[in-house]
Amino acid sequence: MTDWVIRAEGLGRKFGEVHAVQGLDLAVERASIYGFLGPNGSGKTTAIRMLTGLLRPSAGSVSVLGHSLPDEAETLRLKIGYMTQRFSLYDDLTVLENLAFVASVYGLRGADRRQRIAQLLETYQLQSVAQQLAGGMSGGQRQRLSLAAATLHRPELLFLDEPTSAVDPENRREFWEQLFDLCDQGATILVSTHYMDEAERCHRLAILESGHKCADGTPDALMREMGVQVVEIAAANPRRLKQALLTVDGVVSAAQLGSRLRVLVDAHIDDPLGFLRQQPAVAANDQLERVRPSLEDVFVTSTGQGDPG
Repeated sequence: MTDWVIRAEGLGRKFGEVHAVQGLDLAVERASIYGFLGPNGSGKTTAIRMLTGLLRPSAGSVSVLGHSLPDEAETLRLKIGYMTQRFSLYDDLTVLENLAFVASVYGLRGADRRQRIAQLLETYQLQSVAQQLAGGMSGGQRQRLSLAAATLHRPELLFLDEPTSAVDPENRREFWEQLFDLCDQGATILVSTHYMDEAERCHRLAILESGHKCADGTPDALMREMGVQVVEIAAANPRRLKQALLTVDGVVSAAQLGSRLRVLVDAHIDDPLGFLRQQPAVAANDQLERVRPSLEDVFVTSTGQGDPG
């Protein structure tokens, strides 16, 4: 029997007349990484705030770790960790002082507190900056400190709201390795992102747009079931070719990638290469190749947007 850590049905939140989240159904399995993929304004942060009990839903029901929200939010608080989109610790405290403060909030005392802080300083490579003010740290260091603070009380469930938006690619890769370590230790993680490569790392994800869930599944399943075929064309003038192909019935979208054009063709067309070859705008010496779908292709077909960033 599947062990669901989060279950939500018809979850919604209105701000005035604006539906920030509407009709969200959600099921997150224990010891997995579940992702919210979507652009700014898609409802990712609002959904996370409802799932943590910080925001009262306008509609629907939600259970997190067996607790009904928002009524049991205070009980849930000690079982979850939450890393906000912006750095939320104190710039005028040192790394050690920030961790000591968070530990006191969660009731860690004495030897247990000292041992846990020492463990986190080592795990997240913060020993050398333990006496440094948080306000003077690099983006990657602040990110590691935030993750250490969010996991200090050993939460069963961790919420991360666009945690890598202010760090470089190397720190992003290292951060995700740390998330997989936490998952291997039994933690469940819900992370929001607008990076395609991060979304592909999730065990399962939901694509959000304007408060609606447009797709839900494993990255591989979403790519298999997206309903289009992908062809890349090496052409002399890909920009002109793009404009011409976008007017053709059966072409879902076209995006330029350097000197190549990535074209999504409706799955009902049996021979996408032959179909594109027949188009007058495609030159005889243009090179056509069928390629593997990407999560960005899924995003485009699910939402109609070309760029989730």
